[in-house]
Amino acid sequence: MSIKLVVFDMAGTTVKDENYVGAAFVNAMQLYGYQARLEDVSPIMGYQKPVAIRMILEKLERDSDAITPALIDRIHTSFVEEMLTFYRESTDIVPLDGVEGTFGLLRERGVFIGLDTGFSRDIAQLIVDRLDWNDKIDILVASDEVEAGRPYPYMIEKMMRQLGITDASEVAKVGDTEVDINEGHRAQCKYIIGVTTGAFTRDELATYGPTHIVDHIEDVLTIIR
Repeated sequence: MSIKLVVFDMAGTTVKDENYVGAAFVNAMQLYGYQARLEDVSPIMGYQKPVAIRMILEKLERDSDAITPALIDRIHTSFVEEMLTFYRESTDIVPLDGVEGTFGLLRERGVFIGLDTGFSRDIAQLIVDRLDWNDKIDILVASDEVEAGRPYPYMIEKMMRQLGITDASEVAKVGDTEVDINEGHRAQCKYIIGVTTGAFTRDELATYGPTHIVDHIEDVLTIIR
């Protein structure tokens, strides 16, 4: 059965990310007195950001009662504000090599292009607008538009419903982190493709059992052919 939809992650998979996201996350934590380290933050950036904030707070805050929804919301608001400013003003917002060509060749084959992300919709849409991708992709779903973000399969399932796809064996998932791969497994995608352009090395990705690991996004074309 042929692939009808390929779901790509954003930062680190299709969009250049030189730890911009992790740095903004660390800055937001520091505003509230939490000294998070970039090396601890980067591997969890694929999660829905309020979930990632809770994960870090549970490591840094000895008083569990202090980890309140209000605190998480304040930290997340600071993170979103910094990310919106960065993605609105920075000249470093560029696609990773080969991404736009891969999108184009997939669409020539009649394959839908989906983007999903741990970002909220406002950040994700700003990135798409800055890159002029509204006509290059078919669907975008952000983590705050579903019941729960990755590793849950809800973003992929929402795309499938909206595009009229009923069989997950017609879907491929591509991403650079643990949660991308686990999302693909939970959604029962036919292909779950890890890419080494982001937060995880080849060996780290292999731990989570993707069907394939690639170093270049164009290799996705060969896999799903």
